[in-house]
Amino acid sequence: MSRPVADKSSEVPPTRPWGVWLITVVVGLESLVLLFIAVTFLIGLFNAAANSLSGAIFLTIMLFALGVALAAVALQHFRGYRWTRAAALVWQLLMLAIAVTTLLNGQIWLGLSLLIPPLAVLVLLFTPRVVAFTLRQGDSGAL
Repeated sequence: MSRPVADKSSEVPPTRPWGVWLITVVVGLESLVLLFIAVTFLIGLFNAAANSLSGAIFLTIMLFALGVALAAVALQHFRGYRWTRAAALVWQLLMLAIAVTTLLNGQIWLGLSLLIPPLAVLVLLFTPRVVAFTLRQGDSGAL
């Protein structure tokens, strides 16, 4: 008795849950903020005297690299790739460390604005619908 083979071309891609949308927006906004800060650092390299020119250049390059990497994470998470959950998780944990430090230094509003988005992303990363949507591993087809 042979089993019928499922035709992959007739499979309907899973619908994109709202959690994927929210994670994409938050990570995308974080990448835009990093890129904005990198541009301001780059402008500052030409306008102000830095204590360490090589350190300022390194920090500017690092901010650009992180901004571009986060933009890639946001885009690929929207497309449903599995690896983006780990990258988003690590970045949100770093953001939580910054937010808690800001709160402990007495800057309540800034600390809360840095704390709430990463908490939302961390919760949504582990919801069953988001996990089920982000099971894509390779370029097996467009979602």
